[in-house]
Amino acid sequence: MGSQQVAVCQVSDLKLGEMRQFSVADKEILLAHTETGISAIAPHCSHYGAPLADGVLHNGRIVCPWHNACFSAADGTHLNPPGRDNLATFPIEIKSDTIYVQLPDTLTEHVTPPLADPDPSSDSRTFVIIGGGAAGDAAAQMLRQVGFQGSITLLIAEDNIPYNRTKLSKAYLQADKVQSPPSLRSPDFYQKHGIDIKTSAKVTSIDVESQQLTYSKETTLSYDSLLIATGGIVNQLPIDGSDLTNVFPLHKAQDAAAILEAVKDAKKAVVIGAGFIGMETAASLTQQGLEVTVVAPDKVPFEKVLGESVGQLFQQIHKAEGVQFKLGTKATALKGKERVEAVELDSGEELPADLVIVGVGVKPATDFIDGLLLDEKTGSILVNQYLQATPSVYAAGDVTQFPHFITGQPTHIEHWQLAMQQGRIAACNMAGQQVTFKAVPFFWTGQFDIKLRYVGHSENYDDVIVQGSLADRSFLAFYAEGEQVMAVAGVGRDRDIAAISELFRLRKMPEAKAIKSSDIDWIERLVSS
Repeated sequence: MGSQQVAVCQVSDLKLGEMRQFSVADKEILLAHTETGISAIAPHCSHYGAPLADGVLHNGRIVCPWHNACFSAADGTHLNPPGRDNLATFPIEIKSDTIYVQLPDTLTEHVTPPLADPDPSSDSRTFVIIGGGAAGDAAAQMLRQVGFQGSITLLIAEDNIPYNRTKLSKAYLQADKVQSPPSLRSPDFYQKHGIDIKTSAKVTSIDVESQQLTYSKETTLSYDSLLIATGGIVNQLPIDGSDLTNVFPLHKAQDAAAILEAVKDAKKAVVIGAGFIGMETAASLTQQGLEVTVVAPDKVPFEKVLGESVGQLFQQIHKAEGVQFKLGTKATALKGKERVEAVELDSGEELPADLVIVGVGVKPATDFIDGLLLDEKTGSILVNQYLQATPSVYAAGDVTQFPHFITGQPTHIEHWQLAMQQGRIAACNMAGQQVTFKAVPFFWTGQFDIKLRYVGHSENYDDVIVQGSLADRSFLAFYAEGEQVMAVAGVGRDRDIAAISELFRLRKMPEAKAIKSSDIDWIERLVSS
């Protein structure tokens, strides 16, 4: 493969701490100037392709503006999910104050991280991962990244290899036809790197003492180290008619496929639940041309997580697109002969429905587990700061109860990105490292033309400080417990959220009173921290 050296800019054009995207020789590159020098790397995030120049560069870390993936500015290494691949890097040379970059004729932006080859002769251990979601998939790959050469078995209850679950209620549900779910890696990738995937392999029991599990009813498997990453089980709606045709949860790929099939012959849909799955589904079905009504006991959507004012904004946006709401009420029965025809509310009103989506949350998939400490309220697995439940058992993702990143208090969070973070850290510790899990949670949602980013976590905030304009869809909302800011949501402020996520990571977020008293420049605040 050929290459050419091209002049990009003058050294003086790129200040210390600055990164800029350039178009040279019909190619796009990103130059970053850090304390260690100037580097040239691929300009787009390996997750969804966001322009990294719109993100934040601080202390050699680049934070993606869309979903807060992080990369090393020096060598493009992927440091923090989402995404999996490194950024390509290009040699530079400085001559007479001009920066020259050596570019290949064909530029590939994203590069698979170096992965160890499996070699049972040098490592006879067997590591087993239960669950093929975000946590399990991330863990399997990270084991190879940190040099583990033993056997890796990934047991997946579904009949699909790991896929991107976050797209099910968004892009997938807006498609014209049923397709295979968007896989995270190809089947060849797992085979090449010695990750033995067994689908339709539901684990039914674990014997912690003998380090053995049973799956697919009678098949047993011994392990040296085990990661439980089974995710969640959808909560059922305990009302009459829940078993009628065209009543669906939305949690797995097969759920989304069934909904897409049902959409073809449906005109009216009722979504029960005004959380993120419910509201994203309402937006997607509206874009499919259906008349959608959202039913929930809440005063406004997302009331508990985002507060009343932000929840009202999302409700207004949905109503402007034609979504109807029946809030402060509950569904008491689903009616129909074989197929659902109506939803009965506790007010006595009946809503016509050709299709009903039930989005009333999930619970940890831990019903098969014996011999581990589970939280009495949530059923989640209690783990320490290393995501360890016992010396040989780890847990990651929606099944965990882990120390909060700020308070250290036991916390249960159901975020896709957090699950990936925990899968990676658990893998490091399974492989013999001692890495404390202290990552900052992050999630996002997209509904119609509005995108919200949320960093941190707070279940008991007593104050919401809003800066910016809700009406203009450009604001930050700070969720405080006393003077401690625990979480921040933002719309139209992606770069600020990226900076705030770094301030959380560095434990340098200002107190609530400082945020109330002044309009903080968050980029400058990070730079000066």
